[in-house]
Amino acid sequence: MPGIIDILPDLKSLWQETRGSAGIRIAVLDGPVDISHPCFNGAHLSSIEPLAPGEPGPNAATRHGASVAGIIFGQHGSPIEGIAPGCAGLILPIFRNGENGEIIPGSQLDLARAITRAVEAGAHIINISGGEFDLSGDAEHFLARAVDLCVEKGVLIVSAAGNDGCDCLHVPASLPQVLAVGAMDAQGKPMGFSNWGAAYRQNGILAPGENIPVPAPGGGIALKSGTSFATPIVTGVVGLLLSLQLEQGKKPDPYAIRDAVLNSAIPCNPLEETECQRFLVGRLNIAGAKEQITAGAAGKTTQTGETKLDDGILNTTSPPITPRELEIPEVKPQGLDKTPRSGVHKVYAVGAVGYDFRGEARRDSIKQNMEKGRDPRDVKQLLAHLKEKPGDANAITWLLNIHGVPVYAIAPFGPFAEEGYRLLLEFLEDQVNGNIERISLPGIITGRIMLMSGQEVPVVTPDIRGMYSWTTGALVEASLGAVKGDTPEAPNHNETKEGIKNFLERVYYELENKGLTSRERAINFAAINAHNVAGIFSDAVSKSLSLAGVDVEKSAICRPGSDCQDVILRFFHPHKKKERAVQMYRFTVDVSDVLPVTVGEVRSWNEY
Repeated sequence: MPGIIDILPDLKSLWQETRGSAGIRIAVLDGPVDISHPCFNGAHLSSIEPLAPGEPGPNAATRHGASVAGIIFGQHGSPIEGIAPGCAGLILPIFRNGENGEIIPGSQLDLARAITRAVEAGAHIINISGGEFDLSGDAEHFLARAVDLCVEKGVLIVSAAGNDGCDCLHVPASLPQVLAVGAMDAQGKPMGFSNWGAAYRQNGILAPGENIPVPAPGGGIALKSGTSFATPIVTGVVGLLLSLQLEQGKKPDPYAIRDAVLNSAIPCNPLEETECQRFLVGRLNIAGAKEQITAGAAGKTTQTGETKLDDGILNTTSPPITPRELEIPEVKPQGLDKTPRSGVHKVYAVGAVGYDFRGEARRDSIKQNMEKGRDPRDVKQLLAHLKEKPGDANAITWLLNIHGVPVYAIAPFGPFAEEGYRLLLEFLEDQVNGNIERISLPGIITGRIMLMSGQEVPVVTPDIRGMYSWTTGALVEASLGAVKGDTPEAPNHNETKEGIKNFLERVYYELENKGLTSRERAINFAAINAHNVAGIFSDAVSKSLSLAGVDVEKSAICRPGSDCQDVILRFFHPHKKKERAVQMYRFTVDVSDVLPVTVGEVRSWNEY
C-alpha cells in the first residue's frame, strides 16, 4: 500500500525539519470526523459547534470528513500518515448525513458562517473540500464578506476546484483571495475530472489527487481520488511551511506561503502539452516553495482582485455547497480497482424547454423588474418581458423537460453565453406558439441546482453548435429531402414518410432517455440527424419491409481514442410466416465528443 511519502517524495526533506507545530491551527470545514480511527490517536484535534447537526457514523459525510482530516492530521506510525500531523486541527462540520446515508450539503450562507467561526477560533488555514458551481465565479455577498474577513485577519482558504471536468468555476475556489486546488495523476497530468477556468489560471495549483490513502471506517484504509483529496494535501504543505516559519522565530504568514506555492509552481510546457489551461498555474513544487520561504523571497499578498458584492436580497435558497470527491472502493486483500470514474459527464438529450425561478426571492426580483401588471408565472408575459430586456434571460433557470418533468438545468457559459440565452428564448417562444415540439441539448454536466419545487437536477453547460428545435413533421420532411429521388410523387413516398415518423416516435416514447450513456447519446443523435434513417426507410419500404426493432451496441471497430456505437434497425417481411427474412441496417455514431458524428456508410445485410 503506497503511503503519502510515495506520492509526494519531496515531503521527506521537509519532514526532516518539521512535521507541523501545534501553534498552527488548520480548520477543516467538511463532514463529521470519527476520531476513533487509530490514525487520529495523539492528534491535536478539537471540535467547533457544528452548523450541520449529527453524529459521525458509517456514512458518506463522515467518510468524506474523516478522509480530508486524515490526509492532514494522520499520525505517523499509524495506518494513515498525514501531511502535517503536528498541526492543531479545528473540526467544523458543514456537511451532514441524510437518512439514506447520502451527504446533505450546506449553502453559501452556511459556509460563510462556518468560515467566520473558524477565524474567530484562531485558524491560520481553512480547508474546504467542496464548492458550488457558479457561472460568474462570484460569491453571494455574505460569503464574499467572510472571505474578506479572512484576508483582513491573515487566514488562508484552500478550496477544491471541482470534479466536473470542464472549463467552469466553483465558489469559493474561484475567488481571487483563495488558493484553489485541482487534481493531477501520478504522472503529473491533470485528471480528466479536474476543473479549470480563467480564475484558476491566477490562483490555482495542481496537486496529487489519484489513489490517495485515507482512513476507512473500522480502522482500515481506502484509496480515493478527486479534488477533495488534492486540497488537504496542499493545506497540509501550507501548514508545514507555516510551522517552519514559526519554528524559525518568524510570524506565520499564510499569504506569503500562498505566494510561494503559486510562484514556485511547475508550469505547463506548451511544447509537450496541448491543453496547458488545464494545469492552472502549475504543479505543486514543495521544494521550490520551501526555498522561497526560507530565502525570504515571498512577500505578503493582500486581496489580489476585486470581489463583487451583492447588496440585494439574501437568497438562503442558494444551490448547495457539495463535496468534490470521486470515491474508490476500500482496500481488499483480493486487490483494488485503481481506475477512478471519469468526472466528465457528456449529455445529448431531447426534450422540451422550460424555466424555473429557484426561489420566491428570485421570482419576485424578476417581477419587480417587469412592467407593472405583468406576472413572471405567465409564460407569455415573461416572454414579452424577456424580449424587451433580454439581459434578464440569465436571471431565470432554463430547463430541459421530458413529459413536463425537469431533467436538466441549462446554463450557457463562456464567450457565446449570450447567444445561448438568445436561442433558449427563441425556443420557448416557438414552443408556446406551437411552432416546435422538441429541442436538442448537447453539453456537459457542470454541477447540480435546487429548483423552486425542492427538486435537484444536474446543470448542463450546452454546446450551442448542436442546439436545434423541430416538430416531428418538419424533421420527417427534412429527412426525406436527403433521399435521392424521393418526391411526393414517388411510389413509396407516403410509406417512407410513415416509417420515419414511426422510428422517431419510438425513440421519443419507447426509447426515451436522459442522453447520458454512450448508447443513449447515439440513439438520440440518430433521431435528430435522421438523414441516415430516411435512406434506410426508403430502401426498406421499396422491399415491403416493416420495422421490427431498434438497438444500439458498441462498435467492434472504432477510431483510436473514440467511442463508437452502432445503431441497428431490424426489419421483417410481414407476409412471410415461416423462416421470414430479416433485413438488418447498421450505421455508426462516434459519441466521444460532446457533439456526436456519424462515421462511414450505412451497412445492410439479410438474416434468415
